[in-house]
Amino acid sequence: VDHLQAGGVKWMMYWIIFALFTTAETFTDIFLCWFPFYYELKIAFVAWLLSPYTKGSSLLYRKFVHPTLSSKEKEIDDCLVQAKDRSYDALVHFGKRGLNVAATAAVMAASKGQGALSERLRSFSMQDLTTIRGDGAPAPSGPPPPGPGRASGKHGQPKMSRSASESASSSGTA
Repeated sequence: VDHLQAGGVKWMMYWIIFALFTTAETFTDIFLCWFPFYYELKIAFVAWLLSPYTKGSSLLYRKFVHPTLSSKEKEIDDCLVQAKDRSYDALVHFGKRGLNVAATAAVMAASKGQGALSERLRSFSMQDLTTIRGDGAPAPSGPPPPGPGRASGKHGQPKMSRSASESASSSGTA
């Protein structure tokens, strides 16, 4: 078990030193690339870090990184707990927001679909339905709609409503 823990510590040391080196490399490449022999010195530093003979990464970890992490352990643990709580709150917040967006999109789609459906059905208004008298529907009370394609009644002439027949008889054409 001690052998496994020692291997885990070595990997942790490696990744921490690697992350610090990568961060430092980003800034030094920007600001110190003009320095003579900068890249050669960087290669020599990486070789020193990786060499099992010099154990440069272990030396850096034991002298600088481990004491800093040990002294800040309580603060690091508190930050991890706060990050966990904030991540849960953020997940709930964005989950609710996502559901609201999805619900709004569904309502908008349904209302637009309703509008499109009502536009399609608007062509079947009552005036249009009065022209289709094949189903035995009652005759309309008003005059038939103007235009070609009027359907005729049983005798070949459209039925007239009472007010239309009264106006025709009063004019003397009935």
